[in-house]
Amino acid sequence: MAESNSRTVLIRPGLVADGLGGSARAGESVFVRNGRIAAVGPAEAVATEVPPGTEAVDLPGCCLTPGLIDGHTHLSLPGDGRPYRETFGESDETMALIGAMNLRRHLDAGITTLREHGARNRVGFTLKEGLRQGYIPGPRMLVSGRPITCIGGHFHMCNEIADGEEEIRRSVRRLVHEGADYIKVMASGGGTAGTIPGLATYSTRELRALVGEARQFHRLTAAHCRAKESMVRAVEAGIDLIEHVEFLDPDHQMRFDPKVAEMLAESGVWLSPTLQAWTNYPSMVQLRRRREQGALGAREEARLAHLEQRAEKRIDLMRRMLDYCLKERIVPGTDSGVGGLEFGHLDYDLQLLVACGFTPGEALVSATRTSAEAAGIADEVGTIEAGKAADLAAFGGDPTEDVAAFSDVRAVFQAGVRVR
Repeated sequence: MAESNSRTVLIRPGLVADGLGGSARAGESVFVRNGRIAAVGPAEAVATEVPPGTEAVDLPGCCLTPGLIDGHTHLSLPGDGRPYRETFGESDETMALIGAMNLRRHLDAGITTLREHGARNRVGFTLKEGLRQGYIPGPRMLVSGRPITCIGGHFHMCNEIADGEEEIRRSVRRLVHEGADYIKVMASGGGTAGTIPGLATYSTRELRALVGEARQFHRLTAAHCRAKESMVRAVEAGIDLIEHVEFLDPDHQMRFDPKVAEMLAESGVWLSPTLQAWTNYPSMVQLRRRREQGALGAREEARLAHLEQRAEKRIDLMRRMLDYCLKERIVPGTDSGVGGLEFGHLDYDLQLLVACGFTPGEALVSATRTSAEAAGIADEVGTIEAGKAADLAAFGGDPTEDVAAFSDVRAVFQAGVRVR
């Protein structure tokens, strides 16, 4: 992560979208001092605060936004399509190198903050320390360390196994003392061999023990919940953020449940649907490009049709969730590193949010202000406001009007330093 600096910088984009909602505005500038936003507003007014010798960065044709926030990553995994049994065969040292590569990819894509949702042993903590020391570049990191899971549970390969309330409390304490910024728990099965995604893995009492211990140390909690029953138990236990939100039954079928949706709405829990993971959206993007180029064969055409049909089921479920006024608590997350989910593509999740019913401007707010609030860092990042860190991204065009603009990154600033 770029360190704060004593320089002053005046950024003059074509448009500014501050992350607070509404349309992008023309004729505004952002003045940065000591790595923080000192002023934002009409160019003439901001110019009166700028001292002589200030560096000016002109970004005509670009829209300046807060740096994007990815709420769900696995930095130590390569996202190259290999299954867990192969990627977890790498050494911790190799996993740290993979993480350094992935941090750079995300930063180049305008992502200036991320939550690292689970790595083996101390790899996640090592990567964060590397950023702090300035050894590697990358977004700001919030790290969970090893996800807490039951014996044989999803991601048991990370080595934080806990069964029963007392073991769970000990795991929370251990992770906090090692440096965890928040606590991640695998509340259902997942993609790990031998687990069942549609079944809950912890009781409500066990999850309450985890939440209670985390709150003793002023830590937020996040729960992997693919199973519908795990979602119910997470809400009952007071989990702060639910990942995946797939409404899966034990037979691995998604079945929307209005009562569960109402429970989510009333609880105030944050929700991270990780849309591109379930839909296999990266493959859809590649196949659609080949179709546009006229290079799609019959077999690939059939595969694309299958993927689009499958994705529509997930998108339809999300649309039904939005009927319960949940839009302002949706947090995009890539789940990058897992399977074929490469780093550098939060834009895919924003495209899928728009397909679910968000406007492009609402998708931007979700990836900035809302994500910062969910992670407990809204005082530091998430909007372009005086006093906040100057973590910023510039996109070609207007991302509040055209979601495709999120794929056209022109500049990235971290603590006021241009890093792309």
